[in-house]
Amino acid sequence: MISLKASPEISLVDEPVKIQIWGLQPQQQITLRAWLKDEKGKIFHSRAFYVSDTEGKVDLEHSPATGGDFHGVCPMGLFWALKPSTLFRRLIKRDVMGSPFHVHLEVYSHLEFTPFPKKPPAATTSVKRWYVSPGVQRLEVRQGRIRGALFLPPGEGPFRGVIDLFGGIGGLVEFRSSLLASRGFASLALAYFGYDDLPKTLDHIDLEYFEEAANFLLNHPKVSSAGVGIVGVSKGAEIALATACFVPQIVATICINGTVCVTGNDLSYGDLTIRGIPYQVEKALMTSSGAIDYRFVFGDPRLPENQDSVLPIEKARGPIMFLVGEDDQCNDSVLYAKLSIARAEKFGKKDVSLRSYPGAGHLLEPPGSPLCTASLNSASDVSTMWGGELVGHCKAQEMSWRETLDFFRRYIPCSHRNKL
Repeated sequence: MISLKASPEISLVDEPVKIQIWGLQPQQQITLRAWLKDEKGKIFHSRAFYVSDTEGKVDLEHSPATGGDFHGVCPMGLFWALKPSTLFRRLIKRDVMGSPFHVHLEVYSHLEFTPFPKKPPAATTSVKRWYVSPGVQRLEVRQGRIRGALFLPPGEGPFRGVIDLFGGIGGLVEFRSSLLASRGFASLALAYFGYDDLPKTLDHIDLEYFEEAANFLLNHPKVSSAGVGIVGVSKGAEIALATACFVPQIVATICINGTVCVTGNDLSYGDLTIRGIPYQVEKALMTSSGAIDYRFVFGDPRLPENQDSVLPIEKARGPIMFLVGEDDQCNDSVLYAKLSIARAEKFGKKDVSLRSYPGAGHLLEPPGSPLCTASLNSASDVSTMWGGELVGHCKAQEMSWRETLDFFRRYIPCSHRNKL
């Protein structure tokens, strides 16, 4: 009798799952398949072929995949390779508190080449993958202009505070904040357009909005009052860097695959206005898949006419870390990060670092997130190329997540409040 075990059966998505199969014939060729339904009922699936050992066992920590969606020893490959049955769909967890993703695992006692087999599997099991750990609180935030969700770890604190920004997708995206809270941070998932009563489109960036968010965190009784961190991806990385440059409450900054200049939209902070380098949409490239490569749309910050749009990284109070994918097909993020580091060195700022990942694309997310090379951008109604190759990208997600947690633990002070 063929048996399939996956452990742990319940875990956070940033934790590994161990998969083992036994009861096979020696040297038997099998197919291992994974699938889940997202919150809209759409299926994401993956598969890999294996050959059992002389004892009739397959252990994904040691057994190499011989084909399918990946090759070689790849213990989390089935999770990394989950792909949509509908083109250009991205797997995003929206309701982080209500339910996990149920990932179904199936073993077929032969090589199964059809993506949706008609024959029943020889063995099945499933695992629950949560985006939030027990005891984490989610508090909706509607204070002043601020709109978002604050995630607090269990306990009285104080906790290190982090502002969490996503990019052109707009709306409120919470899955990174819920995981940060699960790892001990008070994380504010902050919307800045396309949500609630905020502007529907991003026409202008007012840094005072993000300063208000920083003050909200600092004034919370469970958050350390010594300064907050900020993390952003894509347009959110641009805003995170700008906030770090001008808002002194920011003491640690992580920029994931963003620019180092103001692009497209003008930015203001009090009486200061920085012109956004106009988008050069004529330089967008249509790929063979039908998705668009935007790498060359954002303008060159090295040109003399764009110098006033480059963000003054030397003014940032605390350390800054750039996380970039070398196969980013949305931004030329490696170039931007290197330019910013060179500027920091020119002005004597020494606490700026770069982590560059071969094979990684634009969407560097927490571990457990499958590779998404292209998806429909709801803000623009076109499909965007993100880039990345499976193993390089997903290993980068594991490394960058560890570095993110370590960076914020090291550089965000955690101090108790003075009691009156």
